[in-house]
Amino acid sequence: MIDDIGEPEECRLKDPMDLFHSGQVVKICAPMVRYSKLAFRTLVRKYSCDLCYTPMIVAADFVRSAKARDSEFTTNKGDHPLIVQFAAKESQVLCDAARIICPFADGIDLNCGCPQRWAISEGYGACLINKPELVKDMVRHVRNQIDNPKFSVSIKIRIHEDLKRTVDLCQKAEAAGVSWITVHGRSIEERHQPVHYDAIKIIKQSMSIPIVANGDIKTLKDAENVHHLTEADGIMVARGLLANPAMFAGYEETPFQCIQDWVDIALEHGTPFTCFHHHLMYMMERITSKQEKKVFNVLSSTSAVLDYLNDHYGL
Repeated sequence: MIDDIGEPEECRLKDPMDLFHSGQVVKICAPMVRYSKLAFRTLVRKYSCDLCYTPMIVAADFVRSAKARDSEFTTNKGDHPLIVQFAAKESQVLCDAARIICPFADGIDLNCGCPQRWAISEGYGACLINKPELVKDMVRHVRNQIDNPKFSVSIKIRIHEDLKRTVDLCQKAEAAGVSWITVHGRSIEERHQPVHYDAIKIIKQSMSIPIVANGDIKTLKDAENVHHLTEADGIMVARGLLANPAMFAGYEETPFQCIQDWVDIALEHGTPFTCFHHHLMYMMERITSKQEKKVFNVLSSTSAVLDYLNDHYGL
């Protein structure tokens, strides 16, 4: 679970709420299936990312199986502040997962936004926005059972067609002690439609806790615009950071130094080849020609990728 243990974990933990009290917009790396793992979190932290989430972990599996814990979650002393995102549908299961993770992370997030069919059919993810009492109960249970007052409990949601229902959900979560709420400004049915930033602003104006805006933010300029449109306290980015992990540091496209940093970090962490290669494909999307992509995207070993980067870019 832990990559390098020296000092006690508790000494390294941070209070994520300090970020929201800093007066600056908090720059956040979203939970992404397969992608927002330790090596990638290490990379974006080098480039002005303030707060990182793990990929979504199914709480019941995490509680039940040591094997699941070891494969789903790794961290190290530089990996803070860190939020572990769980899929859960039962209060006690979420509490048990939070208790296990508490010594190693700075907070948990309950996924109430994943629109994938498998998640919804299992009672996870976005279907929870239609169960405000359950969400409230889960937040309250974790609050009551975790002794550390600095340990954050947040939720990530999508919006309803009727925004009054979303505001009601958020207010119930706030009453239960939620630390902040991330709002992906689309409904469960919407995929590539424009994000409803106006809805995020209404939610922000209805709450007294921090609100994080999420959806279609590809550049630092986008992040600034969305902050201006929504008045959100934080900006969460997914695909924009995959394409350009240095985005929050103000780079328009991935700098070669960032690609070099990814190679160094990924090799140091023993990142599986497919993940190592996929990240590079995303990062180099905007800076390689069609012909170069054809060659690079079918490379099938770490040594082939390293040779290619050395021959073409001197990396």
